[in-house]
Amino acid sequence: MTRKENFVGKESSVSAPFAALSRRQFLKRMGLLGGGLIVYCAIGDLTAQARAPREGFLGSNVPTDFNAFLRIGIDNRVTCYVGKIEMGQGPITSFAQMLAEELDVAYESVDMVMGDTDRCPWDAGTWGSLSTRYYGIFVKEAAGEAKGVLKELAAERLICPVTRLVTENGLIFDRNRPMSRVTYGELTAGKIVERHLKDLPSLKPASEYTISGRSYLRRDAFEKVTGKARYTADIRLPGMVYARILRPPAHGAKRLRVDTSTAERMKDVQVIRDGDLIAVLHPHPDGAAKALDSIKADFDLPDTGINDETIFGHLLANAPEPVVASEAGNPKEGEKKAASIIEETYLNSYVSHAPMEPHAAMASVDGNKAMVWASTQTPFNVQSLVAQTLDLPVENVRVMVPFVGGGFGGKSASAQAIEAARLAKHSGKPVMVNWTREEEFFFDTFRPAAVVKIRSGIDGAGRISFWDYHVYFAGKRGCQNFYEIPHHREAVYGEWRIEPGIHPFAVGPWRAPAANTNIYARDLQMNIMASLAGKDPLEFRLSHLKDKRMRGVLTAAAKQFGWTSSKTPSGRGYGISCGIDAETYVASMAEVEVDRSSGMIEVKRVVCAQDMGQVVNPQGAVIQMEGCITMGLGYALSEEVHFSNGRLLDVNFDTYDIPRFSWLPKIETVIVPNPTLAPKGGGEPAIVCMGGVLATAVYDATGAKMRQLPMTPQRVKSALEKRG
Repeated sequence: MTRKENFVGKESSVSAPFAALSRRQFLKRMGLLGGGLIVYCAIGDLTAQARAPREGFLGSNVPTDFNAFLRIGIDNRVTCYVGKIEMGQGPITSFAQMLAEELDVAYESVDMVMGDTDRCPWDAGTWGSLSTRYYGIFVKEAAGEAKGVLKELAAERLICPVTRLVTENGLIFDRNRPMSRVTYGELTAGKIVERHLKDLPSLKPASEYTISGRSYLRRDAFEKVTGKARYTADIRLPGMVYARILRPPAHGAKRLRVDTSTAERMKDVQVIRDGDLIAVLHPHPDGAAKALDSIKADFDLPDTGINDETIFGHLLANAPEPVVASEAGNPKEGEKKAASIIEETYLNSYVSHAPMEPHAAMASVDGNKAMVWASTQTPFNVQSLVAQTLDLPVENVRVMVPFVGGGFGGKSASAQAIEAARLAKHSGKPVMVNWTREEEFFFDTFRPAAVVKIRSGIDGAGRISFWDYHVYFAGKRGCQNFYEIPHHREAVYGEWRIEPGIHPFAVGPWRAPAANTNIYARDLQMNIMASLAGKDPLEFRLSHLKDKRMRGVLTAAAKQFGWTSSKTPSGRGYGISCGIDAETYVASMAEVEVDRSSGMIEVKRVVCAQDMGQVVNPQGAVIQMEGCITMGLGYALSEEVHFSNGRLLDVNFDTYDIPRFSWLPKIETVIVPNPTLAPKGGGEPAIVCMGGVLATAVYDATGAKMRQLPMTPQRVKSALEKRG
C-alpha cells in the first residue's frame, strides 16, 4: 500500500447480492491515478478457475465480473488490490512477496490495498486459512500475466522477439543487447493499458524463488508495536456521535416496557427508536453511557433449565440424524476381533473468541450513499447487508476495513456495522458503535459445546481392530481418520454452524472450528489404546501410519523434542498429538507437570512441527504457530463460557481466564520443508493439537483421563480422585 493509503481492509454467506467492482469503474479510478498497466482477474472467473482448480472452492456462488488485481504505475511501483483483510495473520506481507516474486520486481516496490469494497475485487471473507493457499494463486497468476503483457509491449518498443527478453527488478532488456532496456513504468507512462495474453505463461518454479521463502519483517509490525496503527475505533469524523444500545440481560429475553424519558431530557442526547433497536447518541462516549444507564426497561427472562453443566445432555437429546464423514469395512466385524474395547465420552465447552479489539463500526449516510468503517472479516458481506438494511443499491455502499485487532472467526458476524448504519441513517450523523467488553462477550458467536463418543478396540497383537466415532455438534472438520484401521466409521451429528433451536445463543467459527474438538478426543483415545496395548504412544501411532507427510511431521517433532520410547502413563508428563487442517500436516509434543494437591497443570515445553508446503514467509509462519500454541493453552486449560437460562456469567477477563505470559512454556517450532507442494494454510493448524497434546501429557503424567476441556484444576483433581 502507498504511504497515504494505509487501508488494510461469521463465515460469510456467499448468497448475498454482490457488488463486484466493474471493469469500467476500475478503469475510471485508475485513470484518475495516472494510468498504468491493469491486469484483470476474479476468483469467480471461470478461466482463472480452470487454470487453478480448487476442490470445493466456493463453488459457483462467486461473481464472474473481471476485477483488477494489480496496477503498475509510471513510477514503477506496483499496487496490488485484494479483498482480504489484515488481522494479524500476515497477508499484507505474504501477498506482496508472492507478487514481487512472480513479477520480477523488488519486494519494496509493491504496495498493498486491502479490504476496501470500492477499490478491491470481491472476496468471500478472510477465514479458514484460505488467503495464501487459495487466493495467492490468483495474485501470482495476475502477476504472471502482467509480466507477459509487459514483455509484449517491450518487444514492440525494443524491436526484438519476446523470447529474447529478460525481466529483472522492474525492467526488461534484450539478452543479446543488455543496454537495450525499458522499465515497466516507461511502458505504461501516461496511459491505461488493457491487454491479455492469448496463452498464459507458466508460473515460476519454486527452485527459482528469491523472495518467496525468505523471512521478511511484517509490514504492519512497526505501526502496531509503536501504537501508530489505526483501528476502527480510532476513526474520527466531523459531527460524529457515539452510540450505546439497550441490550437484553439474557439471550432469549423479551422486552416488555422501556422508559427513555430521562435520557430524552439530557443535554446533547439523541434517543433513537427503530423497531427492535433502541439507542442513545452523544458526542462523547461517557455521555452516551450515562444516558443508557438512565433508561428503565423490563424484560421477560427465559427459564430453559439449560446451563453449562446440563448442555451436554441437551445436545445429545436433540441430535439430528448422523452424516457419515468417512468409513471403511464394518466396525461390528472389527469388534469381533478385539481383545480389549475402550468406550469413552469427551466433552468440550463453549468458548469465546475474546479478541483484544471489540467489535466496532463507524457509519455515515449521505442521501442514497453510505460509508462504513468496520472491524470485520467479511467487508463485502457487510456491504451487502448494509445495502439491504438501508434499501440502497449495493454499489452505493462503501465498506473499508482498517487493521483488525484479532478475529479468529468471531468477526465474520458484523452486527455492529448494521447497528451503526441504522443509527446513522436515523440520526443524520456519523455514528460510532464500539461494543464494550461486556457486549463483546454477550454477543459473541461462540465455538459450540460438543460431545464426542468413541468406541474402539485393539486385537491381541496390539493393533487397532475397529474405530467407531460419533461427534455431536462440533462438525466433521478434523474427524476423518488417517490411520490404517481396517474397520472404521466417523459419524457427524450436526455441524459447528448455527443449529436453530439447539444452542442457547449464537455459535459460529472459532479458529479451526471442529478440528480442535475432534483431534483432542482422537488423541486421548489413541493414548488410552496405546496404554492397553503396552506400547509407546509415538510408536503406536507410527505403526498405524503409511501417510508420508504425517510420518514426516511426527518424526520431526519427536527429533526436536528428544522423544524416547516409554509405555504410557510413564510419569514423565509427555504428550503427543497430530492432525490435518487447512491441508497442513501438524504434530505437537508437550511436557507438563501436574500438582496433584491443587490440580494445576504447568506446561513446561511445547514442540510443534508443520508441513505446510511452500512457505512464503518463514518468520510469519513461525509467528502464526506460536500464536496458535498460546491461544490453544486457553481452550485446553481455562477458557469456557459459564451461563444459565440464557444469561452469560463471564462477561470480562476477571472470570473468563485467557492465557497469561506467565503461563507460556518454552515453544519450539519446526517447519518441515516441502517446496514442491503449493502453499497450504498456516493460520490455524498449530492450534488443533493443543487440547490433545496437553490431555495426553496429563494422562502420561498421572494416568488421569481428562474427558472434558478445559482441564481446570477442579476437573484435574476430580479425575485424579476417580483414578484413585
